[in-house]
Amino acid sequence: MAPDPTADPRRVQIFQVSTLYGAATVAAALDAGQFGPREDARRLLLISRNAEIPETALRLEDMTGYERIATRFDGTLDWNETIHPYHPATWAPRPEEAPLWQRVLRTAWDLGTAPVELVVESIQVNPAKALAGTFPESSVHVYADGLMSYGPTRNDLAQSVACRVRRVLHLDLVPGLRPLLLTEYGVGSELVPDEAFHAVLAEIAREADGDPEIERAVAAAPTALLLGQYLAALSLLTVEEEEALHVRMLRGAAAAGHRSVVFKPHPSAPVRYSQVLHEAAEEAGIRLTVLGGPLLAETFFARCKPRLVVGCFSTALLTAAVYHKIPVARVGTAELLQRLTPYENSNRVPLTLVDRLLPDLEGPQEPAVPGPAPDSLAPLARAVGYCMRPKSHPGLRAEAERYLAEHHADPGIAPHFDAVRLAQLGLPGGSPAPTAAQQAPEPSRRRGLVRSRRA
Repeated sequence: MAPDPTADPRRVQIFQVSTLYGAATVAAALDAGQFGPREDARRLLLISRNAEIPETALRLEDMTGYERIATRFDGTLDWNETIHPYHPATWAPRPEEAPLWQRVLRTAWDLGTAPVELVVESIQVNPAKALAGTFPESSVHVYADGLMSYGPTRNDLAQSVACRVRRVLHLDLVPGLRPLLLTEYGVGSELVPDEAFHAVLAEIAREADGDPEIERAVAAAPTALLLGQYLAALSLLTVEEEEALHVRMLRGAAAAGHRSVVFKPHPSAPVRYSQVLHEAAEEAGIRLTVLGGPLLAETFFARCKPRLVVGCFSTALLTAAVYHKIPVARVGTAELLQRLTPYENSNRVPLTLVDRLLPDLEGPQEPAVPGPAPDSLAPLARAVGYCMRPKSHPGLRAEAERYLAEHHADPGIAPHFDAVRLAQLGLPGGSPAPTAAQQAPEPSRRRGLVRSRRA
């Protein structure tokens, strides 16, 4: 649906999205009236495909439920086509080019001279950063479609952008926990109402009526759903390690008594992932169904009502628990905490939250629906956030120091902090960085010992 080319004196609201989950978050905020009455503004949905090779990625427009989301807007725009041949993750206009690019976009998108308001995800990176730079007079609203909102802003913002950010809209994925995102710039957060988001998810699920993938999954009577994240694409695991992680999920579900399992791979994951899992399922005597269609995992939650959802640290784990009351469990968070680098990696806080909130499928606890965030979670999240970005949050230092003084040696807390980083910051629990000799490969150290003995 192309934007209306006729002159329109109303202000324009541009909603930039790259995932259906993010689009559903925006739709819920619209339904809840968080962007004012519809007649007060012309609303345009700007779609960006940020995959490494956008042409091979699943298009948002092809996802089940997209058409229902799109009805809330007066038109849709394609960011990839607009800036072709550049990639959305890397292109942004130079400051001196911004006025020219704004004229180009106003003409291409039929914006006229109307004032523009931006609603974006991940303001600290492109394409949101590029949009904010192209419309330097526009107010900016940031929406968070996952657990990263509870962590610090991953990159510094130019003051010219930060001063225009009005709020962070987020889902209540960890009830009781407040986001840290953009707080260093004095930006407040605002909840997207649970009932509005749940209604949008139900609307998307209804669009899946008659979907062959869903019907096949329902016919298999699955009792457990495994969530793939494609962590290899983020260089957090190798492909082989991620395949092994999926196998551990399957075996954990089998050990919990589930004989029929559904695997929901990440849309960008290679086909071989499900092939390896099929072999493991056959060996374990498990009926495996791979849900590979253009469906949100949340659609499956609503349509098939699994008795268990398993993942590593996917946001969908918390969505299953909070919005569908499905028992959840995690696998592999301990290993990822050990190898996640650099320490300020933006996946750290989501990983920390899932590790502390959800039971380990391979441990003694039973899968469960977590309740409100315990009082101990917020101090941990803030301490981790401070250690990730200490210069951005100097006001959190005293609290982090007190927390670490009491808990840095606790077995469940220590893995969330790096001893060298703590030493650099002068915080309890720190240890000095290893010397060059200590960092040398083992064979080199052995040869050094031999030479010293000979001497």
